[in-house]
Amino acid sequence: MSVKKLLIIGYVWPEPDSSAAGTRMMQLIALFQAQNWQITFASPAKQGEHKTNLTHLGIKEHLIKLNSACFDDFIQDLQPTMVVFDRFMMEEQFGWRIEKQLPNTLRVLNTEDLHSLRATRQSMVKNYLKTTPTTIDLNQLPLHDSSQLFSHMAQTDLAKREMAAIFRSDLTLMISEFEMNLLQQQFQVPSQQLCYLPLLYSNTLYQPHATPSFEARQHFIAIGNFRHDPNWDAVLWLKQSIWPKIRQQLPHADLHIYGAYPPPKATQLHSDKQGFKIKGWAPDALHVIRQAKVCLAPLRFGAGIKGKLAESMLCGTPNVTTSIGAESMKNTGETEWGGEISNTAETFAQAAIALYRDSQHWTTAQQTGFNIVQSRYLAPHNSQEVLFKQLNAITQHLKTHRQALFIGAMLNHHHHKSTQYMAQWIEAKNKITTR
Repeated sequence: MSVKKLLIIGYVWPEPDSSAAGTRMMQLIALFQAQNWQITFASPAKQGEHKTNLTHLGIKEHLIKLNSACFDDFIQDLQPTMVVFDRFMMEEQFGWRIEKQLPNTLRVLNTEDLHSLRATRQSMVKNYLKTTPTTIDLNQLPLHDSSQLFSHMAQTDLAKREMAAIFRSDLTLMISEFEMNLLQQQFQVPSQQLCYLPLLYSNTLYQPHATPSFEARQHFIAIGNFRHDPNWDAVLWLKQSIWPKIRQQLPHADLHIYGAYPPPKATQLHSDKQGFKIKGWAPDALHVIRQAKVCLAPLRFGAGIKGKLAESMLCGTPNVTTSIGAESMKNTGETEWGGEISNTAETFAQAAIALYRDSQHWTTAQQTGFNIVQSRYLAPHNSQEVLFKQLNAITQHLKTHRQALFIGAMLNHHHHKSTQYMAQWIEAKNKITTR
């Protein structure tokens, strides 16, 4: 039996203790390792200080260059069975090289979230704040209206680039059901080109009977990588509007804000007097979440699903978030949430105060969160079986699969003519300047 080789081309090196994207990547790696795939992880990015040592997990690491023919030699030597592009920018940079050098290699895109959707929502919120800078009601914005989102997204270069990468790929992994529907209904992406695969945590992390009680916990927590725009915006909203309302009624409670790579503008927000404490990177995110009484995630824009919320429910920590935060995080039609969903600063603060004070309300929210985790975020999950069935079917009928996806074939043709020549021009220019 031939060895199945997987090459993952990462936009960044995985940092599961820094971001949900890093957690997602390590879950994907574990998923393929369990199926006995031989994995190589390559990236052109600089290695961050919190990077996971992949070699300790039996994964080969390889630093690759942009706009360099040495990548062609690398993949010819490796001969991967399948390539996973982590985010559409990597498909743009390296997809044409894979197609040219290894035309029979399966090309899979891992989106993490739809970048163009996140950017569109960010623009909507920014424009709204220009007209009403002192307050915001997310209910007044069409943040979940697929047709209006499409109208805005379709005008942007970012969406055109991202959708082109999706159409060019043999399969795209989606983490959000809302985004799956948006792609199929509005952007007309064929269903056979998409696969739903949510965040999936090991059962060993799920210990509902070992979590601290309501009485044993104290303080609020907010967590998220500071380099991610939705997280930074949430911190600002907490500081300016939400936390003062909470602190006024709970003067002895503190808010502990964790996140990798806090910039000076974030650390300057720290205030012991106000109980607004910037803690920085947490080496064990689950531990600090498990000690808190309530998790706050006031996300005004974003996309995908939220690792911080899945993990708060995994840890038995009720949360308060927005409709953006909770999007695609629970089963369709379910109204209950592992905490509260609020879209204004006033209602958000009151929901947080109620959870913090009322042990019965808190316990009910905790159990709801446990139920959501059990039904959606624990491995093994039926989406894993679906993924490998799709991959096997595409591999066995690759020519037929690609013939049925004419838009992808057309975009590949034009993409190669533009991106290939641009990359070769940059490569030639670099050779001249280094002489």
